Amino acid sequence: MSTGGNSGATATNKQVILRDYVTGFPKESDFDFTTTTVELRVPEGSNSVLVKNLYLSCDPYMRSRMGKPADSALAQAFTVGQPILGYGVSRVIESGHPDYKKGDLLWGIVGWEEYSVITPIPDMHFKIHHTDVPLSYYTGLLGMPGMTAYAGFYEICSPKKGETVYVSAASGAVGQLVGQFAKMMGCYVVGSAGSKEKVDLLKTKFGFDDAFNYKEEQDLSAALKRCFPKGIDIYFENVGGKMLDAVLLNMNMHGRIAVCGMISQYNLEDQEGVHNLSTIIYKRIRIQGFVVYDHYDKYSKFLEFVLPCIKEGKIAYVEDVAEGLEKGPEALVGLFHGKNVGKQVVVVARE
Repeated sequence: MSTGGNSGATATNKQVILRDYVTGFPKESDFDFTTTTVELRVPEGSNSVLVKNLYLSCDPYMRSRMGKPADSALAQAFTVGQPILGYGVSRVIESGHPDYKKGDLLWGIVGWEEYSVITPIPDMHFKIHHTDVPLSYYTGLLGMPGMTAYAGFYEICSPKKGETVYVSAASGAVGQLVGQFAKMMGCYVVGSAGSKEKVDLLKTKFGFDDAFNYKEEQDLSAALKRCFPKGIDIYFENVGGKMLDAVLLNMNMHGRIAVCGMISQYNLEDQEGVHNLSTIIYKRIRIQGFVVYDHYDKYSKFLEFVLPCIKEGKIAYVEDVAEGLEKGPEALVGLFHGKNVGKQVVVVARE
């Protein structure tokens, strides 16, 4: 609802606020859902842009931003009492920035609210030029998770045709793409997930050669040996903990492990230790952590690769859509209990 002419126009602005720093698993009660007002203009002479948020992305790394500020954190902690931040797809309402005009679409870091005022930063905000694909894809396949899968698999894993590839948390936003990229390379691919529905999705929708439900396996190492009788060449690591322990026992000589995430550890007060590390030495295993921010310079190259794949039907992509900003906390918390099937997206507005 807006009032007055453009000069003094305001609109109501629903927001998801962090109530206090989170310990353990996040709960919906860690967030407040409030309504404030926003002026529908940018300050005279400023470089900022007022955007209407359309889609918001729920991503596991956001858990690291909910805790108290720490030197070791992947990203800066959220501010208590302020809207949480995350990747989103937005439309420009008004702009003081030379590169953006009213009506432009962009994806990048915004507040979890209906309207945000941002100062676009290269490699943090990207203008959307291709609108012949669903806009929500820029929270996932064509956004940060897609770029993560692309950089992690092709740049970090150095894959070769015929190699064996294992992906944990394989039905998530990143994992589903890594598996499909590996199949395109001519690799043998196995994924794990936490439900029968997700395992079926890996095999029928995403084309994995095999998949298993890690919750049903008494012995993870035995499960991997069953799926990879000749060992694992590449492991795309999303989970950590006992899964990594088991993978190390099943890696081949000169294996590569790209460490993308460790969701099993994010909600623990004391993170678990890692076992079987001596295998790294005698198997000459390379383990490399990476962060997508370091690879955004390849974003245009990524789009050139992936857009034709989407249009030719070579890539399947599954979204789990929550309707309405008020459903945001539930959707975000659900990530850490494996409730999402595919990429978790929150729809704020569809226009």
